Amino acid sequence: MKNMKKVDFLPVSKEDMDKRGWKQLDFLYIVGDAYVDHPSFGHAIISRVLESHGYKVGIVALPDWHKIDDFVRMGRPKLGVLVSAGNIDSMVNHYTAAKKRRHDDMYAPGGKGGMRPDRATLVYCNRIKEAFGSDMPILIGGVESSLRRFAHYDYWDDKIRRSILFDSRASILMYGMGEKQIVRIADKLRDGVPVNEITDIPGTCYISSEYDEQNSVLIPSYEECIESKSKYAVSCRLQYYEQNPYIGKTLVQKHGDKYLIQNPPMPPLETDELDEVYALPYMKNYHPMYEKDGGIPAIQEVKFSLAANRGCFGSCNFCALAFHQGRIVTSRSDESLIKEAEEMTKMSDFKGYIHDVGGPTANFRGPACKKQLTLGACKNKQCLFPEPCKNMDISHKKYLNLLRKLRAIKGVKKVFIRSGIRFDYLINDKDDTFFYELCKYHVSGQLKVAPEHISDNVLKYMGKPENSVFNKFSDKFYKINEKIGKKQYLVPYLMSSHPGSTIRDAVRLAEYLHEHNINPQQVQDFYPTPGTISTCMFYTGIDPFTMKKVYVPKTPHEKSVQRALLQYRNPENYKLVYEALTKIGRTDLIGYQNRCLIRPPKGDILSNNQKKNRRNDNGKAINGKGSFGKNKGRTQDRSRKSEKRGNKSGVSRNHRR
Repeated sequence: MKNMKKVDFLPVSKEDMDKRGWKQLDFLYIVGDAYVDHPSFGHAIISRVLESHGYKVGIVALPDWHKIDDFVRMGRPKLGVLVSAGNIDSMVNHYTAAKKRRHDDMYAPGGKGGMRPDRATLVYCNRIKEAFGSDMPILIGGVESSLRRFAHYDYWDDKIRRSILFDSRASILMYGMGEKQIVRIADKLRDGVPVNEITDIPGTCYISSEYDEQNSVLIPSYEECIESKSKYAVSCRLQYYEQNPYIGKTLVQKHGDKYLIQNPPMPPLETDELDEVYALPYMKNYHPMYEKDGGIPAIQEVKFSLAANRGCFGSCNFCALAFHQGRIVTSRSDESLIKEAEEMTKMSDFKGYIHDVGGPTANFRGPACKKQLTLGACKNKQCLFPEPCKNMDISHKKYLNLLRKLRAIKGVKKVFIRSGIRFDYLINDKDDTFFYELCKYHVSGQLKVAPEHISDNVLKYMGKPENSVFNKFSDKFYKINEKIGKKQYLVPYLMSSHPGSTIRDAVRLAEYLHEHNINPQQVQDFYPTPGTISTCMFYTGIDPFTMKKVYVPKTPHEKSVQRALLQYRNPENYKLVYEALTKIGRTDLIGYQNRCLIRPPKGDILSNNQKKNRRNDNGKAINGKGSFGKNKGRTQDRSRKSEKRGNKSGVSRNHRR
């Protein structure tokens, strides 16, 4: 029985091929993640989709890139080689926002780091050419390729790099989710079409020596982007404007004497198509070969979760989702999700808890408005920023109906929602039914939300609503919990040093945290990852939508100061917090009153009058040692121990999906 289970995974060796009676693969898939046959992993979906169309696919996961042995162990594939760096850009996977090397990798056996190379897509493509020659079709995809498809700013090199299609010397780049693209490419290759003639498929990029001037938009070239930051900002804006599968135009970017051609995006999968993808025969686990190493940690996040939707019309500037999955939300049917949940209850290690029902944004179940179904998302408008569009359909009825059905399944004790809830969407729903049931049934004591900041100056550069919207949501959350007799708390995701954020903005955020008794566990420095508008601002100091200058905190020291202010309670941050408060003239926040963030430094000479009259904000005398009065804010006060841990997942939030 054990051997039969191994055969059910796609082949990873010549022996596996022999068991299936295969003499040659159609496609070899090289991937920078461990082989996990679960639909939360891109390589699992693409390989199973190909299999469902009759193609023979073999998986080489985390190959030793120092030599070609792993690349050739299943022989030369008939049609081509697929390459993906994995679920996360390899540089984001390897380095923190401070450019420090990470020691672990949740997508590798036992969580061990260092099992994939930096810039994995490029390294793998070089080895493939060495193994099979320059005539082998190489098809690159996944997050790393998708977000680096144009000339892009690279944070780790601190320079503009060419499109990854040029640097990898691959044949075709597939951007976005890829299910439709890969099948169309595979069919053409099977029918004998040369790979350099496959140029008409949406959601793909290719290199050409010419382009159609009548039906294309020429964006600033690679060379122009290097020479001019304003040209780079224009390039980023035009890229975002044309990411429309229905009316978007072909984009062209010159690199030297060649052109990168990006066809318009592939239309998103419709509900029945999504259902078919998630109904494929996944093993829902990592390959047994990893058992001896302790398995693959990433499976724990998704094994008992349901991926209910794709896409996000929230369009935060620091998030790459709009550039990868797109702004049009599509969802699986209730029937598909219920069937998967019922199958989940039969798993031997299922304890009755569905950990999540969501996606990029849990409470989006369809397009923002009907117009998106035929015209796509608006080119120069956002659905929720600066305020909800009047044409947006704000309703949680479909999502609520799904959650009720899931709760009723035999064997299900609790259904949680852990992926992001867009509070600005929820608070504008006139029907409170979902909000009440969310608090009553789907929160496990804490609800994680992402206000990111409280300074309206910073929020506008993030593409997030004004802080008053979060305050309104927070007040309502606690009122509902009071009515239903529960003590539950909001745990906010916060970001420091985003473009536009000054020290004064960081101090305002620290004051807010103090006032509301929030000791944040989830704090993350802004991470300039490829393919986001915020990264464009970071590099250029320009908002590409307005072409106006933006203040950017860039030095490591200023970043440390802004982060320290978010965790001002940590004694290790005292000097940085003191420096910030004195620098901007906010010494009123250094003292013994409740409103103060920190006490005066030891040895600071106080006048006799100050010593005699040290009182808190309520007028009560403070003892010789001083004290912080207990704040009555309702948001959970996290321990200092958890505060020091920071963002434990180690991965930038905008690259998690």
